[in-house]
Amino acid sequence: MTAGFDNWSRRTDSDVKKILLTSLSAMIAETTTFPIDLIKTRLQLHGESLPSTRQASAFRIVFLIVKDDGVFGLYRGLSPAVVRHLFYTPIRIVGYEHLRALVPSSDHSPSLFSKAVIGGSSGVIAQVISSPADLVKVRMQADGRMVSPGLQPRYAGMFDALKKIIRAEGFGGLWKGVFPNVQRAFLVNMGELACYDHAKHFIIENQICDDNIYAHTLSSIMSGLSATALSCPADVVKTRMMNQAVNDENKVQYKNSYDCLVKTVRIEGLRALWKGFFPTWARLGPWQFVFWVSYEKFRQIAGVNSF
Repeated sequence: MTAGFDNWSRRTDSDVKKILLTSLSAMIAETTTFPIDLIKTRLQLHGESLPSTRQASAFRIVFLIVKDDGVFGLYRGLSPAVVRHLFYTPIRIVGYEHLRALVPSSDHSPSLFSKAVIGGSSGVIAQVISSPADLVKVRMQADGRMVSPGLQPRYAGMFDALKKIIRAEGFGGLWKGVFPNVQRAFLVNMGELACYDHAKHFIIENQICDDNIYAHTLSSIMSGLSATALSCPADVVKTRMMNQAVNDENKVQYKNSYDCLVKTVRIEGLRALWKGFFPTWARLGPWQFVFWVSYEKFRQIAGVNSF
């Protein structure tokens, strides 16, 4: 009885450490790469309301943001993004490790398919819980587009956004776009967690390098590419679904995710589903590098086994 309690206590202490270390690493990674995420969001929304405007580029969007809002405009929406990761990242990372431990395997590592399913499932659970913070982040990032035409932004800050969204759209409005959000989360985590885990295992097992920063860097690059390729279309739909608000006639632009997908392809072409691909990859690559290298190092310092 005592031995069982001791084992449970050790597992609980280990999980608490992992949650704290995951949150810290995610905050560092999010703050470092947030401007790239803002550029990606603006690119994905470009052409939604003004399809006839000139083709946007990442450099032009950066120029307009700095011109209208200053350098700190590149961090519009950072607070809800950080709050989101305090829930999202610990749940998906720690949840993935728990689910992975339940899968029987002969060589101490589940198959790539099993890891993909586990990664996608843990991402879905985490995203459902953290979706309100993601909604606020997208709305605040999109608000910056109103400054250039001289319009007043919809929200003064994170808490003002929460209050106005609940008042106008109800408490359930905080989960607007949750289905495309969940679809994206499944694809991202299927690519990110499964690929990072599998690539790292392959690199170490084949003695390409030891379990160190080189293995973590190579694994994060490969997982970033796979996660971006899989998730970009769902990310475009998610961003547009979450950005839309009820107009004066109590109507919305898109009825559901499928309607958003069809209208986007019909008006802007198939390539529109990969709008923001390079900014997305440019963010996922550095984000994962900063996160995984920090997280693995923090785990080592805290005496927790490598991921």
